[in-house]
Amino acid sequence: MFSAHHTVVFCDGDFWHGRNWRRLKQQLERRFNATYWIAKIARNRRRDRSQVIALRRRGWRVLRYWETDIRRSPQAVADQLQETLASYMTEALRPEESTR
Repeated sequence: MFSAHHTVVFCDGDFWHGRNWRRLKQQLERRFNATYWIAKIARNRRRDRSQVIALRRRGWRVLRYWETDIRRSPQAVADQLQETLASYMTEALRPEESTR
């Protein structure tokens, strides 16, 4: 959480949060205990969406990054995060435009 930027960052595990959900769901349908895992991940995905909605309603910005993107290139994700936070600061420092 970056409270100065009013920003929350989530790092989502590919499996637990259902990255490429259609494909993952098809794979799970052929595995042991498919009903459990499909329901579990579907609940996680619903919870993720409701958390984003609740946080945004409270004025927070929400950034989500996938596990494999972070593992593949942590520096690229860090750079993207830094650029995003810097743009938020620039936005916050911009004077309000008058409405005449």
